[in-house]
Amino acid sequence: MTLNILFFSITIHKRKISNQEAEHQEMVEKLYEQNKDREISLYRIM
Repeated sequence: MTLNILFFSITIHKRKISNQEAEHQEMVEKLYEQNKDREISLYRIM
């Protein structure tokens, strides 16, 4: 009789982002909000 046991060890680290990545993410969120507002305003007109 053979008993095979497999163990996993998972380590999670908080990801550190650079200033450039943070600025890019902020710009993306701002553009997303602007487009969302534009869609809403167009929908209200119709």
